[in-house]
Amino acid sequence: MSHSLIQPDDTLTLWGIIVVWASVSIYLEQRYSWASKVSGAIIALVGAIFLSNTGIIPTESPVYDAVWAVIIPLAIPLLLFHVNIKKIWTESGKLLVLFLISSVGTVAGTIISFFLLKEHIPYLDKIGGMISASYVGGGVNFAAMAGKFEAPGDLVSATVVADNLMMAVYFIILMLVPTIGFFRKRYTTPHVDQVESGSASEDGKTLAEGFWKRKDVSLKDIAMAVGTAFFLVIVSFKLADFIGSLIPSGEEASGLLNVAHALFGDRYLVLTTITFVVLALFPSYFERINGSQEFGTFLIYLFFVVIGIPASIPLIVQNAPLLLVFVFIIVMVNMIVSLVGGKLMKANLEDILLASNANIGGPTTAAALAIAKGWKDLIGPILVVGTLGYIIGNYIGTMLGLWFASLI
Repeated sequence: MSHSLIQPDDTLTLWGIIVVWASVSIYLEQRYSWASKVSGAIIALVGAIFLSNTGIIPTESPVYDAVWAVIIPLAIPLLLFHVNIKKIWTESGKLLVLFLISSVGTVAGTIISFFLLKEHIPYLDKIGGMISASYVGGGVNFAAMAGKFEAPGDLVSATVVADNLMMAVYFIILMLVPTIGFFRKRYTTPHVDQVESGSASEDGKTLAEGFWKRKDVSLKDIAMAVGTAFFLVIVSFKLADFIGSLIPSGEEASGLLNVAHALFGDRYLVLTTITFVVLALFPSYFERINGSQEFGTFLIYLFFVVIGIPASIPLIVQNAPLLLVFVFIIVMVNMIVSLVGGKLMKANLEDILLASNANIGGPTTAAALAIAKGWKDLIGPILVVGTLGYIIGNYIGTMLGLWFASLI
């Protein structure tokens, strides 16, 4: 039984809290200048951390699983309907290099953190393998490494809690970096400048309210946007599952087959690919749909609320404070390497932050950052590039895990 005020199976109330708090976050962002500077995404996330850590809502519930399983897949095509396909290809190459540089940062951070803490944290070889795979790829890679290294269940749970809290903190840092003068002076910020110039034209409005101007949306727009998104998600996920079932994977399969399974059987990669294909084939259809970006962004705000909920501060304090230090070192090294490498490449600050986010949090959280900031031209590219992490994450995690095990 949960110790929270609201029980995990009270689905209506939990859905209500998620939707209402997401709505409040958007309202505050568009109504008050202080909230616009902080951003609605951070308000949503911090509010969720408060609600879960004060025992008002549970840290786990089928409702949160539904947001990951249904809401995020729906948001992706909705937000891609008005993407400029030509810009996807011009942006993807640069982001790919930045993503690989950021992956080097993850590996370096894991190695440094391991040697600093290996005498103080048990099973750190297994944790290092799991976290490095996850911080290059995503949750799928974490689960794969946990199974491969046969990590104890309580160790996996403690690591997940530390990871969730670190991700919440890191996301807030990433949201704030583009607003800090130190970084604005040293990096080019064309996407930030575009949002600010397009949003500051009307007096008395916050940047967020200026950016999200009122649009003419009809019932037909709603039907076309939501119906098309659902159709694309269903077709893509069924196709990915079917392809995945045809390609062997696991310890018995060869490295090439595992790569093929990760590539062609990944639901989000197939969804993004199919969405791009239909956008290229039927551009006039999607040009007639108004409001898809607004619908998709609202769904992403539900996601912002949900990613803050599992960040249980008491659990970290009680069970594994050093694990938080371990992941903190990895994330900070990743960010430093990403910023320095990006500076040497003369890359935009937005590209660098998204590449780092795609490493640490995966492509969906990176896309969420781009959406929250209004960098709409980068949503598609970071989804494509970030998916590469799912492919290489298991290899990195395996190599580091086996090396670390030989040192303990």
